Amino acid sequence: MKLHIPPGDFAGYIFDCDGTLVDTMPLHFRAWDKAMRLAGLKEGLSEELFYSLGGMPTRMVAQTFAEHYGITIDADLIFHQKEEMFLEMQTEMKVIKPVVDFARKMQGRAPMSVASGGPKPVVKKTLELMGIADLFPVVVTPEDVTHGKPSPEMFLLAAKLMGVPPEKCLVFEDAKPGFDAAIAAGMQYVVVLSRVV
Repeated sequence: MKLHIPPGDFAGYIFDCDGTLVDTMPLHFRAWDKAMRLAGLKEGLSEELFYSLGGMPTRMVAQTFAEHYGITIDADLIFHQKEEMFLEMQTEMKVIKPVVDFARKMQGRAPMSVASGGPKPVVKKTLELMGIADLFPVVVTPEDVTHGKPSPEMFLLAAKLMGVPPEKCLVFEDAKPGFDAAIAAGMQYVVVLSRVV
């Protein structure tokens, strides 16, 4: 995978975590499939639907699945069950090398942050397990804002915490909610193709 970095005078970098820095999306899919079956889903979860929601806060994803399949769920219960299942699989994770290589190259040159739709403890644990937590002193998750992606709130907060104007930030993302959030925040973005749909 080759990253296409747009031309520009960037002063800060914001990275999504799952599917951008770390190849966790297949593991998240397996965890979601199990959790939704426990909740009463009678068929396999749609991979296409799952990947279209990348970056969305976990509870919102649960609700979207429930509406799509016409089932009633306890979003909080599903949230916790799904994250527990995911944590059991974390040893299978691998970094997405071109993105992590870029972040390592920028370390010390410009501030960097993570803005992820996952729960903060899980995101931080993922970064630690991959040995890249030290690259990202700022970690923004849905707990820090009113609205998650595709709202620009997470990216705008990350820019503020890094002390960088939004228009000087470059976002690395792998899914449409993240692209939409970057556009709404007035930021350019890099498409990370960690998976061919």
